[in-house]
Amino acid sequence: MSIKEAGRTVVGVDVGGTFTDLFFLNEADGSCTVAKVPSTRGDQSIGIRDGIGQRVDDLSAISTIVHGTTVGTNALLERKGARTGVITTEGFRDVLEMRRRDRPKTWGLWGTFDPIVPRDLRLEVPERVLADGTVLISVDTDAVIAAARTLRERGAESVCLFFINAYANPANEQAALDALNSVWPNQHISVASDILPEIREFERGSTASLNAYLQPPVGSYLQKLEAGLRDGGFGGEVLIVQSNGGVMSVDTARRLPVRTALSGPAAGVIAGAYIAQNAGYPNVITCDMGGTSFDVSLVAEGQSALAAQTEIDFGMVVRTPMIEITTIGAGGGSIAHVDRGGILQVGPESAGSDPGPVCYGLGNDRPTVTDANTVLGRIDADSPIGGKLQKLDLEAAKEAIRRHVAEPLGIEVMAAAEAIVRVANARMAGAIRLVSVERGHDPKSFVAMPFGGGGALHTGALIKEVGLSRALVPRYPGVTSALGCVIADMRHDRVETLNVMLDDLDVAALDRRIVGIAADGEGLLDRAGVGFEGRDCRVELDMLYLGQTHTVAVPLPLKVGKDGSGVTRDIIQSAFEGAYRAAFGRLLDGIPIRVMNLRMASIGLRPKFDLSILAPASGLTKAAALKGTRRVWADGGWHEAAVYDRLALPVGAEVDGPAILEQADTTIFVEPDLKGRVDEFGNLIIERKEAAT
Repeated sequence: MSIKEAGRTVVGVDVGGTFTDLFFLNEADGSCTVAKVPSTRGDQSIGIRDGIGQRVDDLSAISTIVHGTTVGTNALLERKGARTGVITTEGFRDVLEMRRRDRPKTWGLWGTFDPIVPRDLRLEVPERVLADGTVLISVDTDAVIAAARTLRERGAESVCLFFINAYANPANEQAALDALNSVWPNQHISVASDILPEIREFERGSTASLNAYLQPPVGSYLQKLEAGLRDGGFGGEVLIVQSNGGVMSVDTARRLPVRTALSGPAAGVIAGAYIAQNAGYPNVITCDMGGTSFDVSLVAEGQSALAAQTEIDFGMVVRTPMIEITTIGAGGGSIAHVDRGGILQVGPESAGSDPGPVCYGLGNDRPTVTDANTVLGRIDADSPIGGKLQKLDLEAAKEAIRRHVAEPLGIEVMAAAEAIVRVANARMAGAIRLVSVERGHDPKSFVAMPFGGGGALHTGALIKEVGLSRALVPRYPGVTSALGCVIADMRHDRVETLNVMLDDLDVAALDRRIVGIAADGEGLLDRAGVGFEGRDCRVELDMLYLGQTHTVAVPLPLKVGKDGSGVTRDIIQSAFEGAYRAAFGRLLDGIPIRVMNLRMASIGLRPKFDLSILAPASGLTKAAALKGTRRVWADGGWHEAAVYDRLALPVGAEVDGPAILEQADTTIFVEPDLKGRVDEFGNLIIERKEAAT
């Protein structure tokens, strides 16, 4: 399907390690379509333009492109960000290296850590602000200028200004910024008090320095993407998905690229929550399996959990709201090998999209999860998804599994292929238990939502190994994250440290601050140039009992307006007691309460489309959707599995396992002891046969 006429078409784009997924929604007539193309590792924007070109002849037909990007994530994990300098307070250049006195490995003699900013690029200048905001020593601006010139001579492309206690009073950092702007040759400057005006020096310094580290690569990428789209005739808005599940403008993303650290996976969680809620399942565990990783997140009562702080990799701490996502290296491209102890391992090393699995025939000779699924017959070697290849090399995949797994373990090739899948399933099940069982949630109350290119091949394991009630496979599982981009709201988060006892809190001043921050957020939404169907302002406090170190998130039931928020000390205390009792089961009597931080979120609610447009067309029949049969290996033997065109199955159709359901963006495997049913939105509900009778 090609979109030719000018209209209100919104495109969601999710770039993974192997494929770039696109979801097209024409808001004028409610139609939608999808595309999947190979990712272009050197420049992701090329793959995006190729994917859009598959469905859109004229870029002027597009009103908005919403992009979940992995550029920042990959730069952090691969340590391929910019050469960055830090200018900080005298005596504090080693904060990034000392961290919280932790180490990569708790035990053993090894465990060194190299921060992303080497010590020769961390320079000190005279200045000091006390914890109460008093300026003890004004910043030496001449020293700032000299430090900037030294950093430039040493090859720094970006710089981070990070002064101690600047959260309490940013005057010295702002004076240093004015001096820095007079000599620094570009806009790649990160000021810690602007990015995170919050207590705790390591977290603030880490977040700000990582932001500076990402500014050049993310900024360059977004510039290439925008330029290529504009040259092609695109005149609409480009929005970038944040790690908190909201979206932001390109200008904001260039200034605050650290907020894109989990951009792509966050979009998948947003889509999963929306689809499951509409289908009648408010409790869902999203399971995003791509070519490189497996991302898991828990959604309870329709709400995804936000973490105030995330460690992207050891020592890379980002303190900005992010959807809680657990990631493991168990994607379709994860490489299987037998270790020195004779144990079969899968991942975390991945073949990615280049060269990709052995069956791609592009140079890799080590077997992957995709190779195993191909050998087992679950992936059709003669008609693979994604459009990258016309045919997969089944024999090459078998040979790689024989040489690297079967022979070392002394088993047959088919048993070895199934073992690879089982090990991958076990790793995925462990990730699901981590976000559910280990956090006090009963798996029986949750539905698994497998998506991504490979997730639906492992549906049975997600249900049976963890004890989940059933699985919900969305209509377009391979492009679910791209769909999430289309429906994500615009969101701007702000945090400020108060650090005051509740009894001493100036409630009137807090009320004025809440109103002021809300007004700033409204201004950001107004300047975005995006239409909203509503707006929301959320207020939350970080609070704790005196003597504690870990805070509790306390949402306040406030309605913020121009004239005030209605906040009172009683409202705050009642909200704290409710949040604390929910977290720990009891309150602590006679201990004073401290209010640590104020957190606010300004949210522009973007229009959501009716999921019924994804439903199968009327007049379809199950018999017409049947394509034939194929031999599939499962549970130690061959089975004759029915093969269906998934998108041609009508609402209400039931499919008994073993069965294969194929579509352009993924393949679904219904195991022999499972059965599936198509619901009113075109989702496939998979459950045990005995549970479905």
